[in-house]
Amino acid sequence: MIKDDFTLRHNGPQPEDLNIMLKTIGVSSLDELIDKTIPASIRFKEELPLPDGMTEGVYLNHVKGLFAKNKIYKSYIGMGYYNTYTPGVILRNITENPGWYTAYTPYQAEISQGRLEALLNYQTMISDLTGMTLANASMLDEATAAAEMMLMFFNSRKREAVKNGVNKFFVASDVFPQTL
Repeated sequence: MIKDDFTLRHNGPQPEDLNIMLKTIGVSSLDELIDKTIPASIRFKEELPLPDGMTEGVYLNHVKGLFAKNKIYKSYIGMGYYNTYTPGVILRNITENPGWYTAYTPYQAEISQGRLEALLNYQTMISDLTGMTLANASMLDEATAAAEMMLMFFNSRKREAVKNGVNKFFVASDVFPQTL
């Protein structure tokens, strides 16, 4: 069910607050405030030709109709992560929570320990699922994760590879710029 109380979900002055604010700055109305702050020579003289307002529900249906007219020929959004479906619970709790994808390490010890434990559990699970001996779970962004992976592989070279000067990485042509 679509509710039409969009304006009640946002902070803003109530009419009584507006009167107090106007009185505090010494004007009696918003029009008087505009007259005192914006020169008449640069103001638009006529009423703006705007359509009638819509409720949130009507507006959402309107924009969904507009979106349905779009034709997507090729998606360039996502830098490699396109045409995927992300369940709402993941969107709300992971994707829309900057605590999971910020490029900064948390400094509170109790938070850091929990995050480190989660990363260790992730690495262990990936190793178990794939059979790989190593798995990386960066604490920072994608480019840092790639650098950590390269350093991990570089430091785990066999003695013969170190002795022979094996020290180059080859990168696939379809690796995205944000990774490098």
